[in-house]
Amino acid sequence: MPKRSRMPIDLNSLASRITEMATNEQPEPDDGKDPAAVALGRKGGLKGGKARAAAMTPEERKASAQKAATARWGKQNEDS
Repeated sequence: MPKRSRMPIDLNSLASRITEMATNEQPEPDDGKDPAAVALGRKGGLKGGKARAAAMTPEERKASAQKAATARWGKQNEDS
């Protein structure tokens, strides 16, 4: 069954609806987040991995990489 349009059949109602859609400016929804805090969190997230790697010893980095590889590729090996 084809989907039906939700536009009214009556021409006056249709014209009113189209005009309302074209001219009605709705305010942007407020998601409750502070834009400055979001930018600051993103800034910290961008440098977090590099700072963590710089603080780790080579053995710790190797262990972390092996754990990540096991998590990434271990599932694939189980499915086969």
